[in-house]
Amino acid sequence: MSTLKERLHADVVSHMKDGNRIALNATRNVLSEIDTREKAGREPIHLDDVEITAMLQKEAAQYHEVARLYEEAGETERAAMEIADAEAIEAYLPEPLTQEEVESIVDEAIASLKADGVELSLFHMGYIMKPISERIAGRFDGKAVSEIVRTRLS
Repeated sequence: MSTLKERLHADVVSHMKDGNRIALNATRNVLSEIDTREKAGREPIHLDDVEITAMLQKEAAQYHEVARLYEEAGETERAAMEIADAEAIEAYLPEPLTQEEVESIVDEAIASLKADGVELSLFHMGYIMKPISERIAGRFDGKAVSEIVRTRLS
């Protein structure tokens, strides 16, 4: 199975062949950011797919924020370019989960912990969030998941 980073590198070539300049620039920017993060510390690191996905989400959110600022300033062409870049990046993100799917995952995690004989309270929030976060892995807003868990535990 190909990693997300390998897919990004392969897509640079395909975007060049297709002449898709927007996707090419966005993909190159993402790869540049990955390389920068991997080489930033004393020891080089290797970002895994989960870390790259989190980075892609932040990058897409930044593009959307810049587009909003351009929109407010009346620069609709620039805003459209930023949104196109964001969409090119979002193509690499996993399919987001629905509210119902997340609630089901939360309920399963809580049920499995209760089956182990653990009496759950808000004190166990972190204990519950860890397996849920691993399953959701960037496909739903973490704050919203936290609120769902908090509601279930109350």
